[in-house]
Amino acid sequence: MSGRKWRIVVVGGHTRNIGKTQLVCDLIAAFPQARWTAVKITQHGHGVCALNGESCDCAPAQHSAALDRQAPGDPETDSGRFLAAGARRAFWLRTKQGFLPEGLPLLRAALEESAVESAAELGADTAAFPLNLIIESNSLLKFLRPSLYLAVLDPRQSDFKPTARQVLDRADALVLRAPLPGGSENSIGAQMLWNDVPLRVIRAKPCFLQRQGEALPEKIREMVERLLRGQEVVSVGG
Repeated sequence: MSGRKWRIVVVGGHTRNIGKTQLVCDLIAAFPQARWTAVKITQHGHGVCALNGESCDCAPAQHSAALDRQAPGDPETDSGRFLAAGARRAFWLRTKQGFLPEGLPLLRAALEESAVESAAELGADTAAFPLNLIIESNSLLKFLRPSLYLAVLDPRQSDFKPTARQVLDRADALVLRAPLPGGSENSIGAQMLWNDVPLRVIRAKPCFLQRQGEALPEKIREMVERLLRGQEVVSVGG
């Protein structure tokens, strides 16, 4: 696709079921004027087919990636929740583990489709102004430097995915689902919060508490509002 310009917000997190999708929905709902295109990226485990998310007899390089555009009226899926929150378009990209590069052409094509539709809706040339994209993923950060990266952390959950650990230092802010433990930086509890992730690394980042079901933290809202007012853009062309 051509090198269209986007403002890109990426939401990641250290494990499953900590409210990453909810944070994406909160951001979409907070800024309806952004006319978001929203993307969910899932990397299935080894031996799981990207087409249906189940074990498959396909060869390792077969069925490596699949992308669906979410139709309205199905809020049970994560991408359906994006639409219900107010996104203009939502896509779900699925790949086998380690095959995200094979899925990127599908994503670029979907974003080009979204840009063309936005131009038709607005009666304008989308190349003349940036579009707004929000993506739920950690792994994509290996291939893209977003305008803003927010990482969701829950100190009550011990699992910390390697992909999340590798990109933690790139987070612009952390959204905490529970308070960080107290005590000194050298205490056993502080050092063992997550293996290989000292608490001092976490505390060096801007941290904002948002328990599940609570309103979007005002400081996060301000960060996104500044982004949407600014001129910083990212190209996703390839």
